[in-house]
Amino acid sequence: MSNIKTEDEIALFEREIKEFWTKFKSIYGSEQINQTLALRDSCKDSIKALSEKWSKKLKEEDLMIDKIQEYSDEILQQSKRISENQEHLTKIKSNLNHEEEQKKDLTGSIQELKEELMKKKEIISSKNKATKERVERLCKSKALFEERLGLEIRRIHNEQLQFIFRHIDHKDPEKPYVFTLSINEQGDYEVTSCSPPLDCIAEFQLKVRETNNFSAFVANIRKAFTALSYK
Repeated sequence: MSNIKTEDEIALFEREIKEFWTKFKSIYGSEQINQTLALRDSCKDSIKALSEKWSKKLKEEDLMIDKIQEYSDEILQQSKRISENQEHLTKIKSNLNHEEEQKKDLTGSIQELKEELMKKKEIISSKNKATKERVERLCKSKALFEERLGLEIRRIHNEQLQFIFRHIDHKDPEKPYVFTLSINEQGDYEVTSCSPPLDCIAEFQLKVRETNNFSAFVANIRKAFTALSYK
């Protein structure tokens, strides 16, 4: 029953539409209807053209937005790279400043070493000069020692002096009694060898360093050799 009722309602609606359309035609006429339809079609075309225009405009704007976004991303990346480069440059500058400070410190240390080396050279030169002067004075005393003590003095390697005593042993007057003398880095007399050995040589060496009386030093050694020859 429900289906029949629905069909009747549809048929009734269609009939009312036809009646309305018939009345509409009778009232306005075919020409007005055609004008209305033409106006409607014209409006549809205008709306379609306008829609296509705006659609194209919107697409162009979307492309423009995409382009702007690309530019923004690229600018962001460039800004990031610039920031990284600035950090890198700052680090390089810091390293250069550090190296410059190290260079200054090294230059200062080198200058100090040069000055210290020059002082040491001057000290060594002064000591060498003093040593040579003392050796020369000893050599000048050679004749005196040879005459009074029967002593022969020889200059040997490394600026050392060798003292050779004879006429000590009455049994063998030509038997040599020898000691070798040098001047050390501190400028002091130092006995480097003694033949035959003397127990008192260290004491004599200490005394001549204190008194600087070299003649007494040589005389004492000769006395010690003489005393040894009678044992």
